Amino acid sequence: MTAVLTGLDIAHRIEEQSPGAVADAAPEAATIVPARLGDVCRYLRDDPGLRFEFLSSLTAVDRLEYFEVVYHLESLRLNLITVIKVRTFDRDNPVAPSVCAVWPGANLQEREAYDLMGIYFEGHPDLRRIFLWEGFAGHPLRKDFLNLPGARMAGLERFPGEPGGPLEGRG
Repeated sequence: MTAVLTGLDIAHRIEEQSPGAVADAAPEAATIVPARLGDVCRYLRDDPGLRFEFLSSLTAVDRLEYFEVVYHLESLRLNLITVIKVRTFDRDNPVAPSVCAVWPGANLQEREAYDLMGIYFEGHPDLRRIFLWEGFAGHPLRKDFLNLPGARMAGLERFPGEPGGPLEGRG
């Protein structure tokens, strides 16, 4: 069975190695100071007691007050999993450091978060849209996507199943 290093456990280890790198810790994840993310990720990958060599998932969450980039990490050698996050509070120009230099598999996942959430990954080798075309207005996974004032959105005015949406009343 895979062992889980909780956010509190991984935060403690990170703080021992790199004091001040943890912005917040909760049982589900440790939140890292963005400026320290690269160093923390290299530590998590290279430390013999952790060996988080596999980034199984990178995704983004719109929390309205800020965006989170969530990293699910696995150590296949040690049978461990953990989660770390970074936050960006600028809704107009959200920026997070790229982790492509640490985990090359982040390349497409960061492009997806850029395309669908609008988060710019500083240091990414080829950051461009992956699903939508250049010039597409907005980022469709943002909570405010349908409510942008004055924006002309391709597609539906409302989400399916919402009041007034195309599937209202279907069950």
